Amino acid sequence: MGDLDALLLARIQFAFTVSFHIVFPAITIGLASYLAVLEACWLRTDQAVYRDLYHFWSRIFAVNFGMGVVSGLVMAYQFGTNWSHFSDFAGSVTGPLLTYEVLTAFFLEAGFLGVMLFGWSRVGPALHFVSTLMVAVGTLISATWILASNSWMHTPAGYAIVDGRVVPTDWLAVIFNPSFPYRLAHMGVAAFLSTALMVGASAAWHLLRGRDQPAVRKMLSMAMWMLLIVAPLQAVIGDLHGLNTLRHQPAKIAAIEGHWENKPGEGVPLTLFGWPDMAREQTRWAVEVPRLGSLILTHSWDGQFPGLKEYPRADRPNATVVFWSFRIMVGLGFLMIALGLWALWARWRGRLYEARALLRFALWMGPAGLVALLAGWFTTEVGRQPWVVYGLLRTADAVSPHGAAQLGLSLALFVAVYLVVFGAGLVYLLHLIAQGPQPHEGEHPLPGGPGQPRTPARPLSAASAENPQES
Repeated sequence: MGDLDALLLARIQFAFTVSFHIVFPAITIGLASYLAVLEACWLRTDQAVYRDLYHFWSRIFAVNFGMGVVSGLVMAYQFGTNWSHFSDFAGSVTGPLLTYEVLTAFFLEAGFLGVMLFGWSRVGPALHFVSTLMVAVGTLISATWILASNSWMHTPAGYAIVDGRVVPTDWLAVIFNPSFPYRLAHMGVAAFLSTALMVGASAAWHLLRGRDQPAVRKMLSMAMWMLLIVAPLQAVIGDLHGLNTLRHQPAKIAAIEGHWENKPGEGVPLTLFGWPDMAREQTRWAVEVPRLGSLILTHSWDGQFPGLKEYPRADRPNATVVFWSFRIMVGLGFLMIALGLWALWARWRGRLYEARALLRFALWMGPAGLVALLAGWFTTEVGRQPWVVYGLLRTADAVSPHGAAQLGLSLALFVAVYLVVFGAGLVYLLHLIAQGPQPHEGEHPLPGGPGQPRTPARPLSAASAENPQES
């Protein structure tokens, strides 16, 4: 029983740290691309509104980037401390992939980040824009390597087992494993959606308080256009990802659908709501649409796919968690599509910036992208259980030999420190957002001699709340 408790605590600890961490890279990816678009628009049109928005969101980006780096370091250490058997078994694959991420993405971001944050008045417009663009590209490359590693754990390929350890035999197959393209697209679009909702909520908050400024209007307009385009695209990508999962992880799909067994000659219904009971092996109080599950997942009116009863109890994921985390993600996705369509209708009527009901909806939807992102990660990671490397290494065999007391103490410390440190960071981010975009006078002056602004002395001076030009 003690070993089981230790395993559960190790899983909770990793889930806690990764849930905190994933929020920051998602916003970093979205904001970096948003900043590149803003600077490109300013350079092309010379409209001050884009410049002001760039300086406003670059301050928020700087704080978010710093918190993402810190939370990522903590998470990475757990592979060696809490999951040493996993590192021993699969480190020859996951280790190089994470190293490639450092050698390509992290070095690229680090090389240009300083110019992007502090070089506005020190370098020319072209070099500064290239720096912003390189940071944006770096965040996408970083996501590529991380998701290649994670996807390989779901759909391992290009390997051999030698002396009880994974040995890569084909690196292209390792990187471009069967689920990688779908997982990368799904995560990338989720990052853009999360950022668009955050930007839109910020604009809505200011408009509801009477701060009707050109920069605030531009924020809302760009966010709603992004939402209108990307939210339906995410639904299509999610459907393709689901079909790929059915092919490679059918037990996960059965858990998502709350599907226990097939009836001869009948299609599988789509269970809208219910409570999958792992002990009774049934979904209680199910609200179903006949045959719709077959139509969505097999594109056939009477197609069938494996139910959970076709797998031994020890090989079934927790259907209760996966069933509801998936529905939270999908439900929020439909609300995002609804918000985009409502904004389009309000724009057509010329009331995008005055419709208070729409603005309140946009404000409340601000965190929806991040909540859906976390729900999606719970779906995919809990749905992979009981495997840490699907079909090759069980989670119970991957954990380090720590006692429950040690893991319980470290988990309590993590929770306390995270709530203090990242809670303070969140309060500061909200404080920055509440200030709103301010006019930022002047263009890109070229480097000169005396009289140029001094070199920044504080790492977070890029996020100075008192004066956007302070460095």
